[in-house]
Amino acid sequence: MRDRHFLVLSVALVLSACASRPIEGEMKSDMPRPSFDILGQTQLPAGAKIQHDKSLIMGAGDQWVGRVSLDVGRDLSAAYKFFLETYPQQGWTLVTAVRGQTSLLVFTKQERNATVELQEGNLLSGGSVTLTVSPRNATVSAPRKP
Repeated sequence: MRDRHFLVLSVALVLSACASRPIEGEMKSDMPRPSFDILGQTQLPAGAKIQHDKSLIMGAGDQWVGRVSLDVGRDLSAAYKFFLETYPQQGWTLVTAVRGQTSLLVFTKQERNATVELQEGNLLSGGSVTLTVSPRNATVSAPRKP
């Protein structure tokens, strides 16, 4: 069991080290990056900007997993409506929807889950959206008390 924990920790450290390196060589943070190459057919609301410094994307194309942080401006209602209406048209099944200052949409499609968290901003900053995609049947073990 101890070896398994060491292996999981080692993999996590390697992935976190890789995540801090640019995907396509040295790019300035203000340079646009093509999200369609990385995210496959995952659609984003019109005008949404990926916040690369807050995102962690593993893989590419239609099998990517990870977290994508988006700046969607001030119209968070339009972003909520976009995900609620567009994702089922792409084959995602809505599991749950919660609407509030922090809204949450959970979808499932084949062997993947997608969670959309929409956080209202203030007058100076717009809302933010975090899209997390993960494998549906990932093995998770409950922590044990020492």
